[in-house]
Amino acid sequence: MTNSVSPTTEVEDEDSDFKPLTEQEAQEWRKRHPALSVWRVVMAQAVVGALVTLVVWLVSGKSHIAVSAGYGSLAVVLPSVLFARGMGRIKNAASSANAVLTGFFGWEMAKIALTVAMLAAAPKLIDALSWLALLAGMVVTMKTYWIALWARPGVRKTD
Repeated sequence: MTNSVSPTTEVEDEDSDFKPLTEQEAQEWRKRHPALSVWRVVMAQAVVGALVTLVVWLVSGKSHIAVSAGYGSLAVVLPSVLFARGMGRIKNAASSANAVLTGFFGWEMAKIALTVAMLAAAPKLIDALSWLALLAGMVVTMKTYWIALWARPGVRKTD
């Protein structure tokens, strides 16, 4: 009895069905899926951070809690600005994928370091710091990435 199983693997089967897009198909795909500006995401984060601060102030009625929430939002927005600016410079100046990847990791580490430094400085900078409000401001502001990706134009368009 002979074995009728083909020697190809699942990955090979998937690769054989791959068909690269033509230049025209690629242009149509780009029209349907426009690139999301990183600065729009940063601006959305800043707006959400301001709204969180306002809502916390209105709900609690205490300015030190609102300042804590605002500082938490700022601990997300400022590192995002640093990262966006750094990556924008790399994208414009880089000639290789390795340079972009190295720059990405470098700016991401700078972003994390700035966030940690801001959190470490929070008790010295804010009187009557509310860690819960600070954390709430950070989390809500960070989630803006997902909202911006979900709500961007062209996401649900299919042809």
